[in-house]
Amino acid sequence: MTVISSTRNLDALTLVFVTEFDATPERVWQVWEDPRQLERWWGPPDWPATFVRHDFTVEGQSRYFMSGPDGEKSNGYWRIVALDEPHSLEFDNGLAADDGEPVPDLLPGRGIVTIEPFGAKTRMTVVNRFVDTAQMEMMLGMGMAEGMGQALGQLDDILG
Repeated sequence: MTVISSTRNLDALTLVFVTEFDATPERVWQVWEDPRQLERWWGPPDWPATFVRHDFTVEGQSRYFMSGPDGEKSNGYWRIVALDEPHSLEFDNGLAADDGEPVPDLLPGRGIVTIEPFGAKTRMTVVNRFVDTAQMEMMLGMGMAEGMGQALGQLDDILG
């Protein structure tokens, strides 16, 4: 099982997932770095992602959309804040408008990912940090916790 735990902390404004894989940290890093691999898991199975831009460099930006089962479309973006290959990455993660650009009045959350050896496996921890309670409640209400758990659950097949 990929996802070991998921924790919502309303006081800390975080949603944290801990995962483990039978792969090296370098291999796990690749599923973040390569947009074609990222597309295979960055959305739940019924809401797959398409990355139309993925500049995986510090200060680089990504644009993506997720397609729902009934033709719905949800746009998002990343702004890369820090990279330490293959150990960690940090990025702003926000909602985008129909043109794929950030919605100006909505502040992004922060994604903080650590990738580390854990015995014969690799442990990846994904911390989603929200700007305030309203943002956290909105994202959880949109199904972020369930969707991210499902998305991360797809990684074993990709890493295998």
